[in-house]
Amino acid sequence: MGMSTGGAASGGSRRRRSRKRALMSEINVTPMVDVMLVLLIIFMVAAPLLTVGVPLELPKTQAKALNAEKTPITVAVKSDGQIYIQEETYPIEELVSKLTEIAKAGYEERIFVRADRAVDYGTVMQVMSRISLAGFTNIGLVTDQETTS
Repeated sequence: MGMSTGGAASGGSRRRRSRKRALMSEINVTPMVDVMLVLLIIFMVAAPLLTVGVPLELPKTQAKALNAEKTPITVAVKSDGQIYIQEETYPIEELVSKLTEIAKAGYEERIFVRADRAVDYGTVMQVMSRISLAGFTNIGLVTDQETTS
């Protein structure tokens, strides 16, 4: 007729519970690896899409790449003579007016001229002279680096 106050019976049940719910001492890294692989694939697919500009076959030189803090205005001349400012085509007559609209920092804005290898020298010089006569002084020609093999 006696009552138990938590003797052997309750102590034994605590031990049984602790065996059922043992602490997990290992970290499961499989979900993290899966997420990282998915992110890697996304970046590998997206990276080529981030290149800006008109597709050109630039001439190759041994000059080193320039460091640019901010994105310059890019003028591209394709092999068929079309002129692009950033990614939009314009006739050569509208080149200066569009450049002055785009230039935010005045005439000190950096302008890169990219010309296809097949474009004749005269066309490139026409574009550069119009840019220079408009008052832009920071003009650069863009080339690809030669591969030494």
